[in-house]
Amino acid sequence: MHWQTTRFCIDLSRPKVMGIVNVTPDSFSDGGHFASTSAALAHCEKLLVDGAHILDIGGESSRPGTPPVPLDEELARVLPVLREAVTLGVPVSVDTYKPEVMREALALGVDIINDIWGMRQPGAIDAVAGHANCGVCVMHMHGEPRTMHRSPMEGDAVPQVHAFLQEATSRLRAAGVAADRIAWDPGIGFGKTIDQNFALLARQEELLVDGYPLLAGWSRKSSLGTVTGLPVNERLAPSLAAALLAVERGAHVVRVHDVRETLAVIEVRQAVLAAQNEAQSTP
Repeated sequence: MHWQTTRFCIDLSRPKVMGIVNVTPDSFSDGGHFASTSAALAHCEKLLVDGAHILDIGGESSRPGTPPVPLDEELARVLPVLREAVTLGVPVSVDTYKPEVMREALALGVDIINDIWGMRQPGAIDAVAGHANCGVCVMHMHGEPRTMHRSPMEGDAVPQVHAFLQEATSRLRAAGVAADRIAWDPGIGFGKTIDQNFALLARQEELLVDGYPLLAGWSRKSSLGTVTGLPVNERLAPSLAAALLAVERGAHVVRVHDVRETLAVIEVRQAVLAAQNEAQSTP
């Protein structure tokens, strides 16, 4: 399996690690440590040294209760970082739902549009479909960031998320976006209860039957804090456990804050798989 993006055809035969770069003053996970352009670029370089395969750069926090960031402010935050990031030799994703930001980012050579709204904002599909070959990650979100924590979805989340992703993909395909440009994200924590989040992990294989790459974003999420009692800055161990479980259940990309540590647990898994294959091939 592969993921076609603007400049790279990403080989997904082995799991890929997407490093998070929050160019925001109010991120739930890193407290705005990388809000300046210089700090964000330094963090990009650190993530690459740690082994990140993809950089995901965003200028608007999606934590529950957060108000939208004005367009001009988001552009001022992310464009200087994206302009430099595309020179670093790896695929670059922009985390945005605004079509204006999408178009500006793609004009700079950005590879992937990572949309928490799942291409539901007016003009979003046109912005992606108007590009020759950029990648797009379609995420499921119930409600919107300001209210999703107060009114989570009801019932069995897995078929609902699956149906949403199928429908969003159908709209992209109808607009001319090739299937190999599309990846899915179940949207852990976005308008879902704790039980629903863990059901999506436990039954993740049900989201793989359509053949689209799956991106899993569990890093430091509040569900991990609830089941472990750990504050956000102490959730490395549960984040690693969730990432590994997601990969075990077929995730092709994991979106994380702690790249080096995530790669380490994935490498242990790869070593075990190699040993299993060797044992099975020995007469």
